[in-house]
Parts: sequence; structure tokens; C-alpha cells
Amino acid sequence: MIRLEKRPNPSRLWTALTPVVAVILTMIAGGILFAALGKDPFEALRTIFWDPLFSEQFAAFSRPQLLIKAGPLILIAIGLSLGFRAGIWNIGAEGQYIMGAICGAAVGLAAYPTESALIFPAMVLAGALGGWAWSMIPALLKIKFGTNEILVSLMLVYVAEAILASMALGALRNPEGGGFPGSRNLSQIDAMSNPELIAGTGMHWGVVTAFVAVIAAYVMLNRHMLGYQIKLTGQAPRAARFAGVNPSLLVAVCLGVSGGLAGLAGLFEVTGPAGQISIDFNSGYGFTAIIVAFLGRLNPIGILLAGLLMALTYIGGELAQFMLGLPSAAIQAFQGMLLFFLLGVDVLSNYRIRLGRRSAA
Repeated sequence: MIRLEKRPNPSRLWTALTPVVAVILTMIAGGILFAALGKDPFEALRTIFWDPLFSEQFAAFSRPQLLIKAGPLILIAIGLSLGFRAGIWNIGAEGQYIMGAICGAAVGLAAYPTESALIFPAMVLAGALGGWAWSMIPALLKIKFGTNEILVSLMLVYVAEAILASMALGALRNPEGGGFPGSRNLSQIDAMSNPELIAGTGMHWGVVTAFVAVIAAYVMLNRHMLGYQIKLTGQAPRAARFAGVNPSLLVAVCLGVSGGLAGLAGLFEVTGPAGQISIDFNSGYGFTAIIVAFLGRLNPIGILLAGLLMALTYIGGELAQFMLGLPSAAIQAFQGMLLFFLLGVDVLSNYRIRLGRRSAA
């Protein structure tokens, strides 16, 4: 008989090994999935993980894409991880990402065709405030009425998507676009664009902000009182109350920071890689960032590495669809397996596997 036995203390070894084991199991299960679809599993995995970085044919294009894809994932995941550590579950980062893009783009388009060095900083501020304001809805409802922030933040994603469609078809639609939905291309307007800072690297202001967020989160969690309160609340909520932690303030801070960072990610995306507000602007970064946060063990450095790995699966997945004809649903299932195995293996951090019957007391 196989049973789980509670550990006296979480295993540091399994805590460190969980992401590695989860990646290995994902590759094995993914290989089986690809084989079931009639594809060579080894070729598929090589195309996803190796070719984007080292193939002579594709690496020159794919390597810069690594930072472009990783930037928003890392930025959003850093914000989410702060709340997750405190037991505050923001599942609506996708909506905050959308609202940040809409608010930032609206400020820039309102100033068009003015050329000023102040326009882009104003758009950045508006993007952060847009994401923050959207995250304050579940925060205030939780503080005032005790609502579940998981459900409220998740439902607000669909509201944000409806607003996105309305903006693409209405207020922000390009008047010179011949009636097609979508705003002007912000990446082609100098005052509003977010171009590469170093040609051929994919490094833009969004990536720089993501790296700054990693450093700031690491310092805060390890050197600041707020970081101590976040970790204490997540590990021992009752002790945190006795220590004087204000739970309402912590909810507002954690949700606000995660919303602001998600809004920044949306702003940098709409002014750079995406280029415009469109009906299908949102690409699931807000949901994928949840996987990145847990894969990185809610640690800023781990999130940085996890974001790069997840970005690689995005790029490699697109390459596998093009080269091998794999369906996009198979790639999405492959990415979802990572969270599934991560949560499954994570059980071993707190429990031991025992064989045989439980001994009588």
C-alpha cells in the first residue's frame, strides 16, 4: 500500500529538485504526446529546446525573440509571486495586462501627432496606473466585503477583453485604417515606440524593467520589512497578525504591485512587439506567468530563469508548428503539463512516500 506521510519540516532537497524533475517529466510526457500525434518525439523536443538557440538556420532570428517573450512573463510573474507568497491570489493579471496596454496607448494616441520626449514616459505611467487600478477592484472588494480575489480577478479578465474589443473597434481605432479594427501602429511612431535598445538582442525597455523588477523584488524580500511581512503572512498568518501586520494593507499592496507590473508589461508590449491595440492583442502572458512564478519557486532569481525557459517553449513551439506541423493545441498542452507536474511533484516537499500499512499507535 502506497501512502503519503507528512514531513516534520519541508524538504529543502525536494524544494530545489521539484522544478528540475517537473521539466524532465514534462519532456517525457510531451514526447509521448508528440509520438501519439505521429511525430518523432526526439525531433520535436530538439526543435523546441535546441534549434531556437543553436540552429544555424533559425538561431539568428530566434535568440532576440527569447528576451522579447521572456520580458513580459518575468515582469508579470514577479508581481504575482509577491502576492502568492502572502497567500493573496491574483489570477487576473491578463486583464491588468490588457488594461495597462489600453490606458498607455490611449495617452499616446491622444497626443498624436505631437512629437515630444515626454509622451513615452507619460504612456508608461498610464500603463502602470491602468493595471494598478484594475487590480484595485478585487483588492477593495476583498478588503471591504471579504470577496474571493481569485474569482473576482479572473472574471475581470473577460471584462477587460470586452473593453479591448470595444477600443479596437471604437475609440482607439485608426481613423486612417480603412475601417479595419485596431489602433495606429505605435511602434512606428517615434514618440510612442519601444524599439530595441541594442540591435539584434531583443532588449527593449520592457526587458530592462523586468530585470530591474527581479533585483528590486530580491532586495525587498531579503532586506526590507515589507518582504518580511509578506513571507511571514504566507507562512504563519496568525503569527503575522500578532506581529502587527495589517492584512488589508498587505492585500492592497500585493495586488496593486502585481497589477502595476502587469500593466507595464502590457504597455511595453503594445508599444513594441505587438505594436497596436487589436482585438487579439492579449496573448495569454498573464496566465502563463502563473506557471513561471511557480516554476521559479516564487523566488525572483528562479522566476528569471523560469521566464527564459517558458519563453523558449513559446519560440520553439512556434518553430515546431512551422517545421513539423504540430498543432498549436499540442504546444499549449505541453506548456500546461509543466504546471501539472510542478504541482504534483511539489507534494514531495511536504510529504514522504511510504510503502506498507500505517503502524498502529
